[in-house]
Order: sequence, then structure tokens, then C-alpha cells
Amino acid sequence: MKTRQLGELVVSELGLGCMGMSEFYAGRDEQESIATIHRALELGVMLLDTADMYGPFTNEELVGRAIRDRRDQVILATKFGNVRSSDGQFLGVSGKPDYVRQACDASLQRLGVDVIDLYYQHRVDPTVPIEETIGAMAELVKQGKVRYLGMSEAAPATIRRAHAVHPITALQTEYSLWSREPEDELLPTVRELGIGYVAYSPLGRGFLSGEFTNPDDFAPDDYRRNAPRFQGENFYKNLQLVEQVKAIATEKGTTPSQLALAWLLAQGNDIVPIPGTKQRRYLEENIAATEIVLTDEELSRIEAIAPKGIAVGSRYAEPQMKALNH
Repeated sequence: MKTRQLGELVVSELGLGCMGMSEFYAGRDEQESIATIHRALELGVMLLDTADMYGPFTNEELVGRAIRDRRDQVILATKFGNVRSSDGQFLGVSGKPDYVRQACDASLQRLGVDVIDLYYQHRVDPTVPIEETIGAMAELVKQGKVRYLGMSEAAPATIRRAHAVHPITALQTEYSLWSREPEDELLPTVRELGIGYVAYSPLGRGFLSGEFTNPDDFAPDDYRRNAPRFQGENFYKNLQLVEQVKAIATEKGTTPSQLALAWLLAQGNDIVPIPGTKQRRYLEENIAATEIVLTDEELSRIEAIAPKGIAVGSRYAEPQMKALNH
């Protein structure tokens, strides 16, 4: 596994998103999830990504158990800002300094570690000046509780203001063949500032894998049923993109997932995708994408079938969309 740099932080060129091991996507198998994390580390994956809201709270505990005897192999990333109650209710977004400190201490305890390698503000709180939130996060660095700071789904102007308070190491937003909006302003901004880019949902929440053929493929408790891109006519229009990705992948002798990841890796050495999975077989398939080299002709063909704005429907339901890009 090769490495890439997020600011000054060196990580594996592919990370592992752990969210689905505890919530949002149907099916739970803690034993297989922990085995998947262990296998990822064996194969050179260093960056593990979680958040306090996943579960809620239980995903950090799961990751903590998985890495307890191998902490030195892990670049551990977690997030705060999406506030939830213990029964799972969403209570809003908070970037208040007191909350930042409380959230960090709670995450450290659940993870069973002394320090978080990369601590993200999960969503920007529009009611709190970003300077106050980042100032509180910078204090955590001084105290030795956090090594590097990150932001997620923040607007370019907010990133600049935050970076002026304390160096931001990584920005995390959704980026894939059907979510190319970051190319307009976000990528140029973070590249100018020397900030790395972590791409979540690089497989379009699994859609680009080609495994789904109709909206009813999702279990009743799978949150993708509520996302506009996966509903009704939108689903079938977006499926046309997947079919074209499949065709190129077949010619190349890869899976659609591998082609989508190889394309993303080719967009720059400062981009680190974190595909999520809770099964070893998909993990190994994803990691194999790091060995795929796409020719200029292949990249041009992919560009032609997946231009910016190709996806039909928004990334999240309307209430979640309102929390983005502050």
C-alpha cells in the first residue's frame, strides 16, 4: 500500500470508512466488522474513519475494540458536531467550544485511546463563528488530545477562516464519479492552502458497485431509501451511468467499484478515498483498485460518461442538505 499526504500527515492512499458497521446501511455483524478492520491493517490500510454520531456512539466503541492491541498501526480519525441523543434522535449541530471539549473527551473514552490522530468538525455550526470552534479544537492539540484538525462539508470561505486560526490538515466531503462538485471550488481552495482531501462515499454509497438494480434492493431500515438519488425515476436515470461504468470496467478486467476508485485515485496524490465496507471480501476488492493504472484514453472515456452534474437528485434529503456548505 502506497502512502499519501494530508497536509503534514502521512496516511495510506486508501482508508476505511467504518460508519456502515454500526448504522445507516442494513445488516450488522460485529465479528465480521472487526475482522474487516484487522484485515485492512494487515493489507496496509492505516486511516480508519469513524464519528461520534455513528450508532450513535457505538461505532467508536467498535473501532476502539478492534484496534486495542494494534493502536500503533492506525491513523485514527473521528468527528464531532452532529449532536444526537442516546436513543438516536438528531438534535442539531454544535460548534460551541464547551461542546467541542466534551465531545473530544467522550470520543477518547469510547475509543479507548489517549490521542485522536485526526479530529474533524463533522458539520459547521452556522450560529458559532468558525474561529471559536477551531480555537477550541486547537486547544485540544495543545493539550495532546488531538494531533491534527480536519473539517467536513465546509464552504471554501469557512475553510480559509479556519485555516488562519490553526492549520487544517484535511477536508472531508463526498467525492465520486457521481458527486464531482468539489472540483469547482473546494479542491482548488484546499490545494492552494496545502490541505489534503479525504473523499467519503467514493462509490456513491455503494451505487457505483453495480449491485443495485431497483430501489427495493435496499432493506426497509436502509437510509438510502430516503435519499433522493435512490428514489423512483432518479434511481433508474442514475443506473444508466452505472451501466456505462460497468461496460468500461468489463473491458478493463476490473469491477465497477475498482474502476470508480482508480479514477478517484488518479485525480491527484492529495486525494485519499475512504470507501466504507463491513466485509473482508469487499475490502480486498477495494484495495486491489490501488494497483489499477488508467490510461489517458480510459480517463477521457470515463470523463465523457460521468461529467459534473451527471447524477439526478440531491445527495441527501432536504433537511440534511441544509446542514452542508456553511
